[in-house]
Amino acid sequence: MDERAALALLARELEFAGDDAAIIDGLVITTDMLHDRTDFPDGTTRYTAGWRAVGASLSDVAAMGAEATAAVAAYAAPEFDPEELLGFVRGARDVCDRVDAKYVGGDLDGHDEFTVTTTAIGHIDDPVSRSGARAGDLVCVTGTLGRSAAALEFFERGDDAALERANELFRFEPRVAAGRALAPHATAMMDSSDGLARSLHQLAEASDCGFAIESDSVPIADALLEVAADDDVLERATTFGEDFELVVTLPESALEAVQSAIDIDCSVIGQVTDPGHGITLDGEPLADRGFTHGG
Repeated sequence: MDERAALALLARELEFAGDDAAIIDGLVITTDMLHDRTDFPDGTTRYTAGWRAVGASLSDVAAMGAEATAAVAAYAAPEFDPEELLGFVRGARDVCDRVDAKYVGGDLDGHDEFTVTTTAIGHIDDPVSRSGARAGDLVCVTGTLGRSAAALEFFERGDDAALERANELFRFEPRVAAGRALAPHATAMMDSSDGLARSLHQLAEASDCGFAIESDSVPIADALLEVAADDDVLERATTFGEDFELVVTLPESALEAVQSAIDIDCSVIGQVTDPGHGITLDGEPLADRGFTHGG
């Protein structure tokens, strides 16, 4: 059983599963696990690892349209190197500061592989789920796609300048402020951690709808344009994942208010359609492919 099948199994068993975070009496809570082998390429600093691990959970809070309150992390490693441990905590604290949340500690454990489990909490009275998209809504994406795909290329180059650039690209800003501004208007929302294509399939399943996406409207990160071949850029931008932008649907009438309320780009990339239309990119079926956690 792969990760998606396991999640589907649990969603049938657990009342609060299925969205980016659980909501209980206005409390938003989410947790993530990241591993050295699958999530932190060689050359990832512990500062970047702390930022990225905690940021991933804060991104789930953002996807619900919630205010981020605090985060904790369980840090496991073969040894507790003081410089690495402090670097991790400082990265975790700084990403929390970026979204007006608090990093309040966690736990330590020995493990044969560097592994981090993070939990973030927030608050919202009227959360945005994945299940409200309706035909005629616009499909929008915050920021740009492809930062993490570009970062991997820089990690693989391995020289000091490339590794510095890779770490910078890996330190994304969780879209908490944008999520809060989008929440009053959004009909459905999630983050793009598994990639745009897979996010659209997940939203379509939850909302019982289709999507018609235009490739020319997909916002591409400049860093990806630097490192990817022209015929590979769109593929990487839509399927690599790990960019932690927001994928949101909203009525066309709300677009002007949304774009004036947030301080980052919110690009219209297509439209919600009837479920019979399926999910298309430039009129052709868009495959359900994206980032998959695992060994």
